[in-house]
Amino acid sequence: MISGFTQSDVKTNGIRLSVHQAGEGEPLILLHGYPQNHHCWEKVAPALAAHFHVIIPDLRGYGHSDAPPGDCPQHSTYSKRTMAQDILGMMDALQIERAHILGHDRGGRVAYRFALDHPTRLRKLGIIEIVPTGDFWASWNADLAMKAYHWTFLAQPAPMPETLIGADPRGYILHTLESWTLGKSSAAFSDAALESYLAQAEDPARIHAMCADYRAGATFDKTLDEADRKQGHKIAAPLRFLWAEGGFPAQTGKPRALWEAWATDLTDASCVSGHFAMEEAPQDVLATFLPFFADSD
Repeated sequence: MISGFTQSDVKTNGIRLSVHQAGEGEPLILLHGYPQNHHCWEKVAPALAAHFHVIIPDLRGYGHSDAPPGDCPQHSTYSKRTMAQDILGMMDALQIERAHILGHDRGGRVAYRFALDHPTRLRKLGIIEIVPTGDFWASWNADLAMKAYHWTFLAQPAPMPETLIGADPRGYILHTLESWTLGKSSAAFSDAALESYLAQAEDPARIHAMCADYRAGATFDKTLDEADRKQGHKIAAPLRFLWAEGGFPAQTGKPRALWEAWATDLTDASCVSGHFAMEEAPQDVLATFLPFFADSD
């Protein structure tokens, strides 16, 4: 549990999400990424809850939310469209008409898909450490392929990646976490957060869900992005983008430019961090997004 937050289960879109809440004011939904869960927000959530009604779900397949089996060959169960529908249903269950959304990593992909699919339910959009899925695939070169190898590894047909990760799930997740930080260590993660990330990896259903998440990214999500771009669809809500100097978007060489084709109102900032900015550079995250969401105009 994040300090000051309460947990409840919310039924939405045919599944159960574990949801943490605190604070009063305009709703602000925080969406985590791979291979994490709600704990990744623990260093910034209490400060945000002093100004907003903060809602932090574990995405389907992660943390303590349901982890349904993936569907093949459609790969829709863990598509970002389906996961955005989870968030829409959660908002309905909590009687929230419109909300700000801030997403990191896979949660950022759910967030911008929500913005495209449900624009009337979104106030402002915050994105941390991603560029659009289709554009990221198109940016690959040898260097980026080596650093982002998990995109192709996790997307391989079941059960190959699940079997290999299952030989040492905690070791694999620890390696992933440490290798994506600026300091190449787990020092940025609290003991409770780190244990939660490692413990969920010991559940084969959650490892399968994480792989299904990336299978969707390589197929369903990529195709949907390409169709949206071809049709000229853009994100109407104000978008604030934070990228880390030691993260994945920086490796494309043009992190802001990749969002310019998608957003009608874009601002960006960078920070000295690895991929896990909320835990490595929490003050930069707060300085970037607290004023952005607080300015209702």
